[in-house]
Amino acid sequence: MGRSDTSARRHVVPAARHRVRYGRMLYLAVNTAVLVFLLAPIAIVFVFALNPTPFIQFPPVGISLRWFEKFFASRDFMHALGFSLEVAAITTVCATVFGASAALAIARGNLPGARLVVATMLSPLMLPAILTGLALFQTYVLLDVGRPLWGLVAGHTLVTIPYVVRTTLAVLHNFDLRLEEAARNLGAGPMRTFFEVTLPLVKPGVLAGAIFAFIVSFDQFPVSLFLVSPGSETLPITLFNYLKFDLDGTIGAASAVSILLAFVVVIGLDRTVGLRSYVKL
Repeated sequence: MGRSDTSARRHVVPAARHRVRYGRMLYLAVNTAVLVFLLAPIAIVFVFALNPTPFIQFPPVGISLRWFEKFFASRDFMHALGFSLEVAAITTVCATVFGASAALAIARGNLPGARLVVATMLSPLMLPAILTGLALFQTYVLLDVGRPLWGLVAGHTLVTIPYVVRTTLAVLHNFDLRLEEAARNLGAGPMRTFFEVTLPLVKPGVLAGAIFAFIVSFDQFPVSLFLVSPGSETLPITLFNYLKFDLDGTIGAASAVSILLAFVVVIGLDRTVGLRSYVKL
């Protein structure tokens, strides 16, 4: 009886190991497929940008920087790139300040109907951005203010605030209030407690929201389509207008520059404030 039990266990253990191995292989295969699916468009963009022919060709016939040269030599593209960076920078500051303040008020203010307030703050994510742009355009027309820079920044801020609110609330959800109480018991005032205790602890959520705000604003098309004025167009709008008359590797070069800029922003923040220490979020 004892020998039969031992033999059965020997057969069960290898079978369990095989199931674990196959499950792990399936898990890795699915994750690899998802990763390839996500990165394939980026790879195609870079192939298009580096291909010497004015159309996508597989396999590529060579590598050329002619489209990057054309992009950086274009006055329209350079003006649009600078204007997009300006709008994205201002939007990031506004969205970060307003979004983080709103998150603190929601988490600490004991506001009546806090869930409704959160849903309202996140509502721009549920509404198609093109409808948001159209509504803002009609509002500016009724107010007879034209299409000023502050109007475009306001539109971008409206659609980027939810990212800052959400990431900051995620940090505040696990915030230990005893740390603030300890600071106040040691004689720190409200302002000093905020800047030396609260703000450093919520910094990862605020910075994550700021990164999202910058990237979303820089690549924002639907809202910008209604709110930009002639001569002051963002890069996505300039690309859209360029596509009406031509389609060559310059589009790929501009897209590659946008991708690299977003990557540089993330790496720059990692180098300056150390985002790697907050990967647990």
